[in-house]
Amino acid sequence: MKKVLIITYYWPPSGGAGVQRWLKFAKYLPEFGWQPVILTVDTEYASYPQRDESLLSEVDPGCLVYTTKSFELYNLYKLVSGKKEVPYGGFANESKEGLLQKTSKFLRGNFLLPDPRKGWNKYALKKAAELIREFNIHTVVTTSPPHSTQLIGLKLKQKFNIRWIADLRDPWTDIYYYDQFKHTALARKIDQNYERKVVENADLLIMVSEDVKRIFVEKSMLPIADKTVVIPNGFDEDDFRINNLQADTRKIITYTGTISEAYDVEGFLNALSLIDGFMKSQILIRFVGKVPHSVGQKFQDTGLEIEFAGYVDHAKSIEYLLRSDLLLLVIPKVKNNRGILTGKFFEYMASQKPILAIGPTDGDLAKIIRETRCGKLFDYEDSEGMFDFIQENMTNPGTVSDPETVAEYSRKQLTRKIAQILES
Repeated sequence: MKKVLIITYYWPPSGGAGVQRWLKFAKYLPEFGWQPVILTVDTEYASYPQRDESLLSEVDPGCLVYTTKSFELYNLYKLVSGKKEVPYGGFANESKEGLLQKTSKFLRGNFLLPDPRKGWNKYALKKAAELIREFNIHTVVTTSPPHSTQLIGLKLKQKFNIRWIADLRDPWTDIYYYDQFKHTALARKIDQNYERKVVENADLLIMVSEDVKRIFVEKSMLPIADKTVVIPNGFDEDDFRINNLQADTRKIITYTGTISEAYDVEGFLNALSLIDGFMKSQILIRFVGKVPHSVGQKFQDTGLEIEFAGYVDHAKSIEYLLRSDLLLLVIPKVKNNRGILTGKFFEYMASQKPILAIGPTDGDLAKIIRETRCGKLFDYEDSEGMFDFIQENMTNPGTVSDPETVAEYSRKQLTRKIAQILES
């Protein structure tokens, strides 16, 4: 089979949403005539926000995976701070901002451009060059974040006669927490220059949503829209083949993944306050993932039963979805949030449970929810609408989603599109 080199920082046993995208593409690419060659960081050196050992079982034994060491400044931060986790999501997992965190944010924003994981680049570059020569590789994919990985692709493009595809899962200098790093004007200009060079020099750009595409296209005066395609995240049908699910007599509303103060939940809390005593006694709200104390306390103050399951492996998170009656999804109330299409949304959709989404009503998420009929998206302040939706789905649960439209977002169908791009 033809080989494609995929350079990705996140790979099992890394956990979280970022690892899923190319883990699943790599799973299905051989069915379409392509053998993935994976280059990633050695787990002994990596600074993963989460680990999920269970994902190792999803890597095909025949998949060619190569690792290198790295110099990880986030590990140094963890050592100095005494914390168990490295920062992620703009330090969303750290609720109290002390002097160390303020200093670390400034250093990260001005001296570690584009991000602290660029310490992997020199090792990855050397190994990538070896693999290109060994396997006579003509196509290289770099996926980010971390966006420093894209600079590896830029260097390889300059050195070899390769076709370079840059997969950008999140905005770069427009990510919603970017301003927290207190960049100086010079640092911001340097980072923007890195970003512009990547989008202008890559042979093809892949984005996860139409609005993210718009953000990157506006970075250049060149006609890069012509070489930009949108391939969203998706779901893997195999993940949902779970037997003997434990039944629950309560009505469960589940939220999975990251949540922070940037996620405006006041309207939803107001909706919960409208629930009467009988229904209130039946409902359990479950959070699966890291929840800051300040956010968790707001939900506990509602008087409803709240459960904090913490971080769990991917299979367990799917089980929680399937055991739910309603799924809550909140888009951060930040600039450029119309293009936020979280990976978990597609797994929400595949669970066939109704989705109560909160976010911009004119965004990419709202459009897909309307197309698939998998739930409803509400403006942040539409408490009455949210309450009506909760009451309707708790008292009269029914079939949700359009199966044919939902199927378009399966990982296998999306991999078919990736293979077509590799062939073109």
